[in-house]
Amino acid sequence: MSQIDTQTRSSLQDEVWGKIQAAKKTVRTLGVLSAEDKNRALQAMAESLWEQRDLIYRANQEDVQEARKSGTPEARIDRLTLTEKRLLDIMEGLKQVAGLPDPVGETLETIERPDGLWIEKVRVPFGVIAMIYESRPNVTVDAAGLALKTGNAVVLRGGSEALRSNQALVNALRDGLRKSKVPADAIQLIERTERESVDILIRAKGKVDLVIPRGGAGLIQRVVENSLVPVIETGVGNCHVYVDAKADLEMATAIVINAKTQRPSVCNAMETLLVHESVANDWLPSIIRSLRDRGVEVRGCERTRSILQDARAENVLPASVEDYATEFLDLILAVRVVDSLDAAIEHIETYGTRHSEAIVTTDSAAADRFLAEIDAAAVYHNASTRFTDGFEFGFGAEIGISTQKLHARGPMGLREMTSYKYIIKGSGQIRQ
Repeated sequence: MSQIDTQTRSSLQDEVWGKIQAAKKTVRTLGVLSAEDKNRALQAMAESLWEQRDLIYRANQEDVQEARKSGTPEARIDRLTLTEKRLLDIMEGLKQVAGLPDPVGETLETIERPDGLWIEKVRVPFGVIAMIYESRPNVTVDAAGLALKTGNAVVLRGGSEALRSNQALVNALRDGLRKSKVPADAIQLIERTERESVDILIRAKGKVDLVIPRGGAGLIQRVVENSLVPVIETGVGNCHVYVDAKADLEMATAIVINAKTQRPSVCNAMETLLVHESVANDWLPSIIRSLRDRGVEVRGCERTRSILQDARAENVLPASVEDYATEFLDLILAVRVVDSLDAAIEHIETYGTRHSEAIVTTDSAAADRFLAEIDAAAVYHNASTRFTDGFEFGFGAEIGISTQKLHARGPMGLREMTSYKYIIKGSGQIRQ
């Protein structure tokens, strides 16, 4: 925290700690609320978003205009922008979460010991969750909704580029909570934009129970390397689609176009296309033309470029090792021709981020190998990687996509937002 002066640092620490403490005070109440009380609160939050939509749109437009003035790429502006459809989708996410079973209090396991002790393993909230994220305002609402449904308080620290949007959203959510039994202080927003506010949150050991970073590789790595609080790592999405020798090429075309262009600025979009050499000559020119028609800049290996030149298709830029390792989050695609399923798997092992990977094939043996051998949170056969999403998985919403293996992996819905404790009932037993 050496980038700010002592007085500013003290003021910042007081402000952040005050919000952590306010959230902490709600934890005991949240942990014992009924599912009905929490569901009514979620419904009230959704209604309040709609009632205050004009304020939300106006604040979001100010953020978008500021982002454009500063030269922010259009793909990132797309992540920042709130439309009526997106707000309705966000509200629907809250309503779906309200309609899902409440995991808090669920008995995971029971054990009766020979001495008569009765042991239950029961789901419980974490407590206070700090959510650190970048430019997507929908994360603000998803995080708040999932946290409250699972009895957790949440401290939100969004990116500076979405500050006005997040302020408007959180004001609406807190106004909704005031009509319910859930304390409004269960949702806190850090409104200071200094990077040091992140350091304060992730070092609040004993006050914050869990940190979830969601954003680019730099943000995630910074949190993972510096946090004193346990972290669930939501990973970068360098996702691949492999078109196998026995692929249905019409299906492959639809999947590839969807995976790359339907919304290129999100973590489950395809960043690299791998194509088996036996179908590359016939299929690559047509799929590249289709992608180029949709504004995609293509960067290919030497074999890709040679095939396209022979077919008199438009030339593509040469792909570098860095391209294969990059999450573009934009209409940019790396392409590589491979000579086998093994080569495709090896490429994904080398450059993938264990997020979402797909194979397109009619060969069940090849599909089974791919599904079994690829180490990723979500592995697909004949489907777009764009489905790696809590809403699409039926979770109602998600807090992020975990690419680690401890506690949670893949889209993190309600169950992943809980821990557990053991409840032991006896009749006077003592240990001998």
